[in-house]
Amino acid sequence: MRHAVIMAGGSGTRFWPQSRNLMPKQLLNLVGNSSMIQLTFSRISPLAEENNRWVVTNQQQAEQTQKQLPGLNSSNLIVEPFARNTTACIGLAALQLLKQDDDATMLVVPADHIIQDQESFCENINSGFKYVENNPKAILLFGIPPTYPSTGYGYIEKNGLNSDSENENGADVYHVTSFHEKPEKEKAIQFLESDQYYWNSGIFIWKAKQILKLIKELEPAIGEGLQNIQDSWGKTDKQAVLEAEFKKMKSISIDHAVLEKSRDLCKMIPAQFDWDDLGTWQSLARMLEKDEQGNCIDANHYGMETSGCLIRSTDSEHLIVTSGLDDCLIVHTPDATLIAKKNDEASIREIVAYLRENGYDKYL
Repeated sequence: MRHAVIMAGGSGTRFWPQSRNLMPKQLLNLVGNSSMIQLTFSRISPLAEENNRWVVTNQQQAEQTQKQLPGLNSSNLIVEPFARNTTACIGLAALQLLKQDDDATMLVVPADHIIQDQESFCENINSGFKYVENNPKAILLFGIPPTYPSTGYGYIEKNGLNSDSENENGADVYHVTSFHEKPEKEKAIQFLESDQYYWNSGIFIWKAKQILKLIKELEPAIGEGLQNIQDSWGKTDKQAVLEAEFKKMKSISIDHAVLEKSRDLCKMIPAQFDWDDLGTWQSLARMLEKDEQGNCIDANHYGMETSGCLIRSTDSEHLIVTSGLDDCLIVHTPDATLIAKKNDEASIREIVAYLRENGYDKYL
């Protein structure tokens, strides 16, 4: 059967100070009146039956995640005891799916994407489901045609020969030639000018059996931990085993652990839906309406000679006044306010790291 798994355990540090450990970006209403995870859950609901919709999160966020998703079966909320990147997350989810369905086909989506064309998304994903059902060893990715020379995304290089592509429900399925890390600007421009490169969306479809098999083969220590977790099910110490094994696991992405080592199995469908990875304040600014001065305002604000700024406040009564500012970011919350250059994304991570290392945990 078809299953949909949402990965929703991230901390969203690049959206500090609005994003916090207990209320990260996927639980915030950053675009519209629903949170990111609510939008994602609604998006995947037509693709899998109620009992086949899953969310993976962490202990800190589990209660709020369940509260925001009343349509999610409580037994389908998978809680990681420690953050160990996407390989452990996906492996744990695959175990749960196989416990319920020995032939599970597994869609994996992050909780923080913006996709507004629901119909095209479902058509693309259903094509992918059908391809994997017919090719159970395949690792299927969805590539996003790049629209600008991004240095913030990884890239997928497809096989350029149309004769090497396969057609599934009107969607071309290409062999994957290689994966490329986040490139320098010059290389990103070259990728944009070619029709061979796509952004890696982080949306995948595979058989749960197949991805678990590959994890065990390519990351045997993680595979052993997952097997020990599975063996503990039904025993009184299952939670203790889960915590002990997860704590030992390597923190590694599924891309590095499996995809890059299994290129012969990797296939790619070019996405036919709009997509944005809402990863930074700057990416949010691309999604929002702007005033005549190019400002994105979600606050009680008065500005003089202010342009190109993103200004937000969680308190509609709090007045923010700006004068003589260009391309700045101002985010006001009850206990912390960030003022920075809008394009300086790296500094926010440095700020969060400093706060964590110097005892400012209450602001995280």
